[in-house]
Amino acid sequence: MKKNARLLYLLTVWIFFAPNSPSAATPLTDDETPPAPIPSITYVLSMPEPQTHYFEVEMQLKNSAAATNAKKNGYVDIKMPVWTPGSYLIREYAKNVEAFTATAGGKAVASDKIRKNAWRVYSADNDLTIRYRVYANELTVRTSFVDIDHGYVTPAGVFMYLDALKGNPHRVVVQPYKAWKQVATGLKPVAGATFTYEAADFDILVDSPIEIGNHKTFSFTASNVPHTVAMYGDAEYNEQRLTADYKRVCEAAATVVGEHPCTDYTFIVHHIPPGGGGLEHLNSTTLETNRYAYSTEANYKGFLTLVAHEYFHLWNVKRIRPIALGPFDYENENYTHMLWLSEGCTSFYEDNILRRAGFHTPEAYLGIVANDITQIENQPGNRVQSATESSWDAWIKGYRPNENSSNTTISYYSKGSVLGTLLNLSILAGSNGERSMDDLMRYLYAEYYKKQKRGFTDDEFRRAAEQIAGRKLDDFFTTALTTADPIQYNAYFEPVGLQLVNVAGKTQDGFLGATTSVVNGKSTVTSVRRGSAAYTDGLNVGDELISVNGLRVGDDLLRFVSGRRVGDVLQLVVNRSGQLRELPVKLTQNPLVSYRLEPTANQTAAQKSLYAKWLFIK
Repeated sequence: MKKNARLLYLLTVWIFFAPNSPSAATPLTDDETPPAPIPSITYVLSMPEPQTHYFEVEMQLKNSAAATNAKKNGYVDIKMPVWTPGSYLIREYAKNVEAFTATAGGKAVASDKIRKNAWRVYSADNDLTIRYRVYANELTVRTSFVDIDHGYVTPAGVFMYLDALKGNPHRVVVQPYKAWKQVATGLKPVAGATFTYEAADFDILVDSPIEIGNHKTFSFTASNVPHTVAMYGDAEYNEQRLTADYKRVCEAAATVVGEHPCTDYTFIVHHIPPGGGGLEHLNSTTLETNRYAYSTEANYKGFLTLVAHEYFHLWNVKRIRPIALGPFDYENENYTHMLWLSEGCTSFYEDNILRRAGFHTPEAYLGIVANDITQIENQPGNRVQSATESSWDAWIKGYRPNENSSNTTISYYSKGSVLGTLLNLSILAGSNGERSMDDLMRYLYAEYYKKQKRGFTDDEFRRAAEQIAGRKLDDFFTTALTTADPIQYNAYFEPVGLQLVNVAGKTQDGFLGATTSVVNGKSTVTSVRRGSAAYTDGLNVGDELISVNGLRVGDDLLRFVSGRRVGDVLQLVVNRSGQLRELPVKLTQNPLVSYRLEPTANQTAAQKSLYAKWLFIK
């Protein structure tokens, strides 16, 4: 009887864990003792009253006391992440949590909130049930939302964790609102269990958003991988065309590294009035766009650009990554100098992918590259902050812009995109067209993601880039990347037979350097450009502009500046904090540039060949 009972126990353990967990039990021999029960974490997610914007969470901990030292300490600490990977800002998700309670064996257990994002449960019980509510009324790709129409879960802001059990499997049971029939997520479904999913560890759970409702879905296969698209919100689109174009983008993106690491992929698409961008995940992404995203060719290509960007992140960031970006510390900032690579070079690849997929002509792609350079060169902060500094300061500056940000910062997205172009050209030129940025991505993927199973340091990235280029890249790494000094662009474009030309019209018109916004009939200054007339002569953000040269401004400041010459003085009257001030402002030369890439004279055969390889011209 004891032997039969023991076999029944082992069979039960195998049935419970084998289909869903990498920690499946191995059958014991007769002379072995049973292993300690494996801790498990299950979340039951419900939304019985979605109109109130609350998710209800029940967190069930089984066999957890030994693993968490609860028996020794007499308590266990439950935490909520303060940020979500891919969005580099401390978001304080715990601010939305309420009604935290704990029970053991059906009886209430004492608990205290001990930090802004941590609760201490005073129990040494093996099995605990934690319950709490999460207010979710902010629909972005980085926050959670639920209303009468649908629910969207950013896991970092909904699911709590235990440090000691982060590496264990985490199961999620979704109980949709009674009127909802569908769930979309990159999490792996548990066989035979409706709306039940499992992640191998907490990192994967955090990396798997969940859409719940009655969204429309369609699917396709790209690179032999099944893809699902979940579409929330009203939008008019040609499903056949959109499906085909998703496939084109995805398959073009896969050619960069040459290997697709996923067994499946999920797009969650929200069609909401303001749009809002995207956020990458391990085998899924959430995209926010407006309902008119498919209405014109320009809008449509803009949406495909977003698709390409977030999709390429499944390689760059999620697998090819700086060493700081995983495993994550969910309670503190995770600093790196390389967001220019992780985000900016993904922006470089978004257009590069559309070019190789045939959505952009070579001429259109050159226009995009020139416009990217124009954008950063017209921002004063480009002469203040380097791309590496921008990456490091993302946590305090990137997501917290103010009225002076354009004067002091540069986006690691836009600057990084330009740097991606320059690095690609450097590798092409250094290898005589034998290698490109693709080869660098492939090397990083194979060496660090697959072989060493970690991220890379700044120095390791530089060595890899120079190895692929076949030469030193001092100008790129010591000037273009790490300083705010001017970049010698034509040194990068000359090998492909191009030159960057400023085609901004030369004019004697004066330049004020301030922008205004009209609210309730009041013209208020919203930005002042560093070094401009407005900046030098004391016009401030927040000033209400009353008159120029004795005439009421109204809603058209430009008519008072247009046609004025450099050196002309405008007599401004402003209301500043309730006091009228007179400001004479002397107009300066317009500093704005507009770049275009043009062929150099007498192009060589080598330049033409490299140009064709750069732009995928056969």
